[in-house]
Amino acid sequence: MKTRKLLCVILAGIIFLLPGSASTARAEAYWPAGPEVEAPSAIVMEAATGTVLYERNAHEQRYPASITKIMTTLLALENSSMDEEVTFSHDAVFNIERDSTHIARDVGEVMTMEQCLYAVMLASANECAYAVAEHVGKGYDNFVKMMNDKAAELGCTDTHFNNPHGLPDENHYTSAYDMALISRAAMANEQFRIITRTERYTIPPTNKHDEETYMVNHHKMLTNYETSEYLYDYCIGGKTGYTDVAGNTLVTFAEKDGVTLICVVMKETAGAQYTDTRALMDYCFENFMMWNVAENESEYEIKGTANEEIFGAAGSFVDMDRDGAVMLPVGVPFTEASCEIVDAQEADGTVARLVYSYAGRVVGGANIKVTGAKVEPYAFHSQEQEQAPGQSQETKVELRVEYIILGAGALVLLGGLIALAVYLSRNYYILRHRMRTRRRSRGRFKEIKRGRHSRWKSRW
Repeated sequence: MKTRKLLCVILAGIIFLLPGSASTARAEAYWPAGPEVEAPSAIVMEAATGTVLYERNAHEQRYPASITKIMTTLLALENSSMDEEVTFSHDAVFNIERDSTHIARDVGEVMTMEQCLYAVMLASANECAYAVAEHVGKGYDNFVKMMNDKAAELGCTDTHFNNPHGLPDENHYTSAYDMALISRAAMANEQFRIITRTERYTIPPTNKHDEETYMVNHHKMLTNYETSEYLYDYCIGGKTGYTDVAGNTLVTFAEKDGVTLICVVMKETAGAQYTDTRALMDYCFENFMMWNVAENESEYEIKGTANEEIFGAAGSFVDMDRDGAVMLPVGVPFTEASCEIVDAQEADGTVARLVYSYAGRVVGGANIKVTGAKVEPYAFHSQEQEQAPGQSQETKVELRVEYIILGAGALVLLGGLIALAVYLSRNYYILRHRMRTRRRSRGRFKEIKRGRHSRWKSRW
């Protein structure tokens, strides 16, 4: 008895020390603690996966100020071309606060959409944002509606836009989380990425200005605008914002080792928006790493071998998105993330999605997409019956009655044989017993008959 107890204790100790037991439980609860920041609301989101690496009051509604212009620029890029001409109306020039940020455009001035968007993103020009809204929305109010519709489409639940520039309006608000969603959508647009990372831009002379207009990106982590104190090596763009009621707001994009981060801070004091952003970016780059799903997933690995065996060179009909990724804390293996298959029907051919979770958070995933592979049609006609030039391609299959009857008969025969085989396999022992019984009965009958015949002969 004592020996048995001792063995149980030793076995329990071994199980406790095995990987995937107690260590797994600790790993599932592990998430790096973020730095202390002044921002009342802040978030850091990884752009490729949408994983939220850090958040603080991320859903609290606040005034965005000029980071609103990210949405304005995104909508313009999606609904216009860069060479379209934008004419500045009286409202665009005068319906903004004159002491707000602008580049002194005049009524009737004409600029291209490209020039307007660079002015919006780099110089935060409010009259340019107004003119863009009128042009893209075919009216100012309709553009504001487009902004709110787009926000809803992206999943924003804390947002209501009331203008395209972010000047004070009590009905114009958003949250750090929603701004991260909007910024992520903007970063998926190639032209937006080019604009936001541009450090300097020059608008050539226009019909109202004989001189060039030179602009420097106001984001101080990207350029030495007014100071070089806040320059950040990994910064690839962003948008600044400030009003008295909103405080300092800042959206920043940074990239390192293939990981792109989106940081949003709101209601900051002067200077803190940059120091907080740097601290949050450094924390995320140092404490998280990206895993490629296709390279590391084994349980749900999708290969074309099975389909290739059946369809030859046609290849697999579905495949895993090779860009799918997961963000996990440094030191946590990919296998610690739990996976769920979610049905999806999207225009890009996605039919399902692998969604990964860790420590109660969604940390990324990969789409399963239709590859578009096709099976070569079987040649029912001979090679001599080739299509004539200019003739429409049609596939004709001749059906003959005798072949149909023969095929149906073959199927019936095959079904009968299968049924017989099933019956014999299920009743093998019963049938064998009956056959043995019959043999014994016949043997006994022969012995009885032979005995009677011998007795009859002895009488005679």
